[in-house]
Amino acid sequence: MTNLPSLPAPHAQAGGFDRRKLFKGAAALAATAVTMKTASAATVAPLGQTGAPTLQTPLPLGPLPGARYPDARLESMKKPKVSFGPTGFPAFAGTMAVERVATGFRWAEGPVYFPAGRYVLFSDIPNNRIMRFSEDDGHVSVYRQPSMNSNGNTIDRQGRLLTCEHSGRRVTRTELDGSITIIADKYNGKKLNSPNDLVVASDDSIWFVDPGYGIGGYYEGIKADPEQEKKNVYRVDPKSGDIKVVVDDFVEPNGITLSPDEKKLYVIDTGFTDGPDNPSHIRVFDVDIGSGKVSNGKVFAEMPKPSITDGMRCDTAGRVWCSVGWGDPNEDGVRCYTPDGDLLGKIHIPETVANLCFGGQQRNRLYICGSSSLYAVYTSAQGAMKP
Repeated sequence: MTNLPSLPAPHAQAGGFDRRKLFKGAAALAATAVTMKTASAATVAPLGQTGAPTLQTPLPLGPLPGARYPDARLESMKKPKVSFGPTGFPAFAGTMAVERVATGFRWAEGPVYFPAGRYVLFSDIPNNRIMRFSEDDGHVSVYRQPSMNSNGNTIDRQGRLLTCEHSGRRVTRTELDGSITIIADKYNGKKLNSPNDLVVASDDSIWFVDPGYGIGGYYEGIKADPEQEKKNVYRVDPKSGDIKVVVDDFVEPNGITLSPDEKKLYVIDTGFTDGPDNPSHIRVFDVDIGSGKVSNGKVFAEMPKPSITDGMRCDTAGRVWCSVGWGDPNEDGVRCYTPDGDLLGKIHIPETVANLCFGGQQRNRLYICGSSSLYAVYTSAQGAMKP
């Protein structure tokens, strides 16, 4: 039988211990630990909102139910229609239909196509990750997690990924060796709000928008007070790295793109999310990419409220393709406009659409981020293949 050690008397002092002092000291240590923990929690922000897995029955992949050639989900505004597809609408490409190619996300956004690897990267913002869809075999995988609640993505002329991060409140570039360079996180010494979308010009200047969505709560970022007085459109100089405001009168600047000749800058205003009297439209400006000057701003296209458009791209003919969602389900999908702002047609998607990009080896496949899914449709247009 093992002998238990004898315990000291309750009030032993010399050679023993004072139990009351011991308890008092333990309490002090516990209080100090709590204080340190509280201080740490107050000064160190988490690496974005790491969302829980999406617990839902995945939607079926492949052509959408009821699809046939020509796909009735492609609607031309040009009348009358002919029997073999929608006249005058470059979304029609013959034997094709809208397909769901990946699903199971919480809020898909910011698609960008990498031709060298034949894959699409896109953000799943609440789940704090960037996803990768491989075009050659349909494989879906996680490219980066955490992603700092990434939103908009694009690619520069050197084949590098550029990303707008909500919880990071910054624009970053992923170098070819995998390291990450911070392109912009402050203006005039104050934090940006939450960069949302961006485009890179041929001179390597980077143009991005900075609305307040990513700091409005904890679902798509980290809630915080804005430090910038306005919600601006910025330009980062390709040589000096200096950041300057190019437009400062948006309510909520959102999607952004350049025309193929880089003489027009298109910027979406989704201010309608902040109030019914605010805009839901695309604006267009004359732009000099070298000097960073914009002028002659005007409304390019109005969206049918309560719907908004969120992201857009141009094709080689200068037509503007933009997302539509959040309003009438019959308007959910993609719209295509002529360079003059005339509506050519619509692609109907069964979910709210956030953003899109052209991909495929011939740049004729439109990838569409629709809420919980990634969709694709072959078109008779080619993306300008400028980010």
